[in-house]
Amino acid sequence: MKKIIILLTILYMSVYNFTFAMTDDEKGLSIAHEIDAHDKGWRDSTTKMKMILKNRQGDQSSRDIRVKFLEVKDDGDKGLTIFDTPADIKGTAFLSYSHSIEQDDQWLYMPSIKRVKRINSSNKSGPFMGSQFAYEDLASFEVDKYKYKYIRDDKINDVDTYVVESYPLYEYSGYTKLLVWVDKSRYIPIKVEYYDRKNSLLKTLELSKYTLYLDKYWRAHEQRMVNHQNGKTTILSFNGYELNTGLKESDFNRNSLKRAR
Repeated sequence: MKKIIILLTILYMSVYNFTFAMTDDEKGLSIAHEIDAHDKGWRDSTTKMKMILKNRQGDQSSRDIRVKFLEVKDDGDKGLTIFDTPADIKGTAFLSYSHSIEQDDQWLYMPSIKRVKRINSSNKSGPFMGSQFAYEDLASFEVDKYKYKYIRDDKINDVDTYVVESYPLYEYSGYTKLLVWVDKSRYIPIKVEYYDRKNSLLKTLELSKYTLYLDKYWRAHEQRMVNHQNGKTTILSFNGYELNTGLKESDFNRNSLKRAR
């Protein structure tokens, strides 16, 4: 009887290991799904932020910005970004419709010419308003936008992380891959490395000062993007979030760009 029990145990463990063993690609995709699942249900949010631009010499300038987001079920989220300062770009507004599979839709309203400009697909790798963030960096995270591969476990500032490579499926992307450090317990990104079309390290994004909202949703109050090739840095400093405020689809249409104040 003892031998039978041992054999059954070995058989069970063999089947268990076969069933749950994942390839690195499958594990990477599983982590991406966990990131997505941990950030569902917030409906909408608003925040104010300061964008600080620094050049290689250390000179800097700043911009005050308001941002609104709308969670969209079964598709990518919508975002509206409004510049309040400096005076020469006050009223400039950016509208983004992220999509799970299709190309994102993005528009920029420039009050100086009172015109809404659509951002072409081939231009989304370009810099957003002189910052080190590209237009494509501003789209919401959607699992189907990438292929994934688990690389290793790592530790950053005593935080246990998964390191996952993400390969953009968007044909006009300015990146060959993103290397993402994901907090194992909270499933939030801590650090992202962006590799250009020559597969050279282009930028590094560090996300910090995370705060918990509604007992579920983590938001980084600081994002620091460093461009290793031009020596420039952009820092986004957020002044808190309000979630589930009652924003509607009508707050995120093209007409909302011109009336943004």
